[in-house]
Amino acid sequence: MKWKKIGKILLIDKNLESTYAGRFNDLLLEHKVDTIAKIKSIDGKMRQPSIEIIAGDNSTETVHKENGCLFKLDIAKVMWSKGNTTERLRIANLVENDEVVLDMFAGIGYFLLPIAIHSDPQKIYSIEINPESYYYLNKNIDLNKINEKSNKKLGYDLIEPILGDSKLIAPKFKADRILMGYVKTTHNFLDSAIKSLNKEGIIHYHETVPEKLMNTRPVNRIKQSANDREVEILSNRIIKKYSPGVVHTVVDAKIY
Repeated sequence: MKWKKIGKILLIDKNLESTYAGRFNDLLLEHKVDTIAKIKSIDGKMRQPSIEIIAGDNSTETVHKENGCLFKLDIAKVMWSKGNTTERLRIANLVENDEVVLDMFAGIGYFLLPIAIHSDPQKIYSIEINPESYYYLNKNIDLNKINEKSNKKLGYDLIEPILGDSKLIAPKFKADRILMGYVKTTHNFLDSAIKSLNKEGIIHYHETVPEKLMNTRPVNRIKQSANDREVEILSNRIIKKYSPGVVHTVVDAKIY
């Protein structure tokens, strides 16, 4: 990543600050942003960003528009992955009418907002462990008027946000489609995902994996967690390069 624009904020790679030194005022005008910041790191289970403001306003909160959705966020508190834009819309287009969807790593609504806006699900359960992300998840449900519209049309909240650990909470619900948009330790949540799945359903399982293992390790992990249930691999695709020799993949698996 050289830079990415999120709402009115321009984020640059931590290694490129010297490259742009002396040009920050020009960049503010060129990209029509109020703030320029650099990402120093993203740490821990809750994916907490560490950033530094290097030009413009000190505000780190902004509203970003993507795929017809509005995302309010604070870049100093929650992460934003520009590389997942296409994947977020792809999933929304796969959701069928009246499906129950469960998002085990809801974040600020990365996947569930496009689903709510571009598809016609019956219900979306959205679990998030990070209180900061959960705060903005609720803000974004309101900002996009998702539940306001569903109450007028259906008489209930379409999206149910839940704060907590999806490993413990997910099995309390049943869903037709489960989103597992997390990396590094996603496999530790597969057993809970399988328990949450209806008699027949689909999981979208994300994993960071050495490229030479991408066609075997994620699939084997899904099959192992499925136990005696049948697994049909619908697709296995690379979302983006994660690090040298490592890719971020997503496996669409039908389980019955």
